[in-house]
Amino acid sequence: MSTNHAQALYMPARPLALAVDRWIWVFMAVFFIAITLTGFIPDSLGKLAMLRAGARPPFPPILHVHAALMGSFLLLLLTQSWLVATDRRARHMLLGRVAFVLVPAIILTGFILVPTMYQQVWNGAQTAPPPIREQLKLTLRFLDNIALLQLKAGVLFSTFIVLALRARRRDPGFHKRMMFLATALPLQAAIDRIEWLPSIHSGPLVSDLYVLLIVSPLFLWDVIRQHAVPRVYLVWLGLFLPVAVAVQLLWDTPGWHALVPRVLAP
Repeated sequence: MSTNHAQALYMPARPLALAVDRWIWVFMAVFFIAITLTGFIPDSLGKLAMLRAGARPPFPPILHVHAALMGSFLLLLLTQSWLVATDRRARHMLLGRVAFVLVPAIILTGFILVPTMYQQVWNGAQTAPPPIREQLKLTLRFLDNIALLQLKAGVLFSTFIVLALRARRRDPGFHKRMMFLATALPLQAAIDRIEWLPSIHSGPLVSDLYVLLIVSPLFLWDVIRQHAVPRVYLVWLGLFLPVAVAVQLLWDTPGWHALVPRVLAP
């Protein structure tokens, strides 16, 4: 094959590759929002129906605050990726300052929300009639395990966001990728609410595998384009995997069930 012919075959693919480099981030931000809506909208509608029927207590205000903050963060991620894709980098850098306020607020409300929800069920279990009390005790054991997932998401999200923001000037590629990899962790809460996903209630391992699956488009495209694994994925996995293993070992153990009420119960 001649050099000219080889170039003729290659050149049409190059603009496509450049377009994917630019727009895959927008696609992933939309994908993250779609996962969130798919998980939370049916779940929220079901809980609202229970609330109207008097089958559950009202939602605590901190839940609404945390949901609004997390939704704002996902919209910020989408806006930021779109600004970069359309070469509005100055606006991207200016708007990025919002993250320095939004992220701490998300973390703070998340760590307030966990004991608030737990104590709501705990208080109900102390005063409910015997049949309902037993059901609420089972719910508390479930919430023990959920607290483990929430702790993992909160710690890892915080850590990854700090790494991403620290790298925003010296390593924009690391910053961009780590922002998305960090956001994948809180998405577990939405994934766990998508009832039609296979084996979704089998434990933390399945939930972790879904997180790996949803970030795989970024990983695969980077490997294809760079012919190597970028360092950001090694950093992310190096922190994610030990924590995931620890959660798996603690999941549903008597010691964990004994510890959580001491920490979270009123």
